[in-house]
Amino acid sequence: SVLQVFDSSLNSYDSSSIISRINKNAPGVRTDSMFRVVFREASRVYQITGGAFDITLAPLINAWGFGSGEQMDLDTAMVDSLLQYVGMDKVILAGDRVIKSDPHVELNVNAIAQGYSVDILAAYLEGLGCRNYMVEVGGEIRTRGVNSMGNFWRIGVDRPDLGNNVPGSQLQVIINMHDRSLATSGNYRKFYEKDGIMISHTIDPATGFPKASNLLSVSILCDDCITADAYATACMVMGLEKAQAFVENLKGVDAYFIYGDRYGNYQVWNTDGLSKYIESP
Repeated sequence: SVLQVFDSSLNSYDSSSIISRINKNAPGVRTDSMFRVVFREASRVYQITGGAFDITLAPLINAWGFGSGEQMDLDTAMVDSLLQYVGMDKVILAGDRVIKSDPHVELNVNAIAQGYSVDILAAYLEGLGCRNYMVEVGGEIRTRGVNSMGNFWRIGVDRPDLGNNVPGSQLQVIINMHDRSLATSGNYRKFYEKDGIMISHTIDPATGFPKASNLLSVSILCDDCITADAYATACMVMGLEKAQAFVENLKGVDAYFIYGDRYGNYQVWNTDGLSKYIESP
């Protein structure tokens, strides 16, 4: 029942949801508190990431075949024509209404809403008096207290191997978590090949094209899963060096990156604060 309320607000695959009706420019749409939380956090992350995280990417996400719209056969000119509708400066939240500068502007919150759904379920459990839990939705996780053995929750991060489609079958690392949230973003599952080229679901708002990078997987740990989810996506867009500098300047945030070196081998990097909480699988 909690997730049904969430879907009615933020699920872009539900034609009757608030976000779908906003995208279709239905008259008189009023947002609810869930939508407003996600929109405001998305705006904040958009600002501090220099636009690397942008929920107005919906037209391009759809065009590349990773959204609810129809996939298109894109060239540079078509991408440029869609980019004119991208940017959070083109949409504002005024009270409980969304105002767009152009009706072609559309929102896709899939890179942040899933994390928020974890926070909502965690809050529901806490409201019932639960003090030890692990909530997971689609790989995004929030923990509190300890597991049934009285230890920190042990969460596995998958190796970013192409074709590694069974979560937990091939682990890269185990992270011991306590009262924190974890979100992981990568390109090794959500992609397709076209003319021998891998088209990934990480779209760069600056170019409108899928991001090509040696950064293969980003895991972010912080207090709230909504924030971890958005930061993980932003780091994938930034690439290795910029993402490292970004997370090192954030208080209360830890990161675990998996990237490929010039020889095609996996390398890892993590923030200092995470070192004592990671172990080999």
